[in-house]
Amino acid sequence: MSLLAVSEAAERLGVSTRQVQHLVARGELRSLARGVVDETSVERLLAVRRGSHTRAWAESTAWAAVALLSGGEAAWLGESQRSRLRGRLRGLGAEEVVERARGRAGVRRYIAHRSAGERLRSELIDTWSAAARLGLAETNTIDGYLATTDLNAVVSRHGLIRDDTGSVTLRATSMDLDVVRDLVSASDVLAALDLAESLDVRERRAGIDALGRALGEFRG
Repeated sequence: MSLLAVSEAAERLGVSTRQVQHLVARGELRSLARGVVDETSVERLLAVRRGSHTRAWAESTAWAAVALLSGGEAAWLGESQRSRLRGRLRGLGAEEVVERARGRAGVRRYIAHRSAGERLRSELIDTWSAAARLGLAETNTIDGYLATTDLNAVVSRHGLIRDDTGSVTLRATSMDLDVVRDLVSASDVLAALDLAESLDVRERRAGIDALGRALGEFRG
């Protein structure tokens, strides 16, 4: 595990130390001790933001974007909000959507005992299974969504150890999980967003390419 002083993290991100503290408070960076953050969490944020400082969409808006790109209606937004979001999506590239949609869930990574694999996967809404359809080789990676209120219990039940380089990714959201399941079934857009946040070049490219295709279809 590599550590960075808050001042160095601020320099890498091109923000103030106060903004780094805000990013920690929002869960976008991981603080390991007072004045210190995990370097990998900084690298992941840099990969998603790509030099931009645009704020993430609100959770409901981010999920609405996923729904619209998946051919859904995003009924939890008002019609005027949906109309504005459609307009924005038509003007955005894939990497811009990745940056803005990162607020759909709080993302934490862990190390798990190998015996936890299938039992843990069964408690999540899995998106990694789409990786093969997007041209990636199958691995033992676990990546999925769960309710924010269930996160601590799942971590405790499976003895997960917090580690930003771990192969278990839990994405905690307050969105109705039935909606999330429907979106996973409807298209690979959500899986593509998840992959596009990866530090692995091949995974990120597969996600960006899939999002680019989805945006092209959305624009018609």
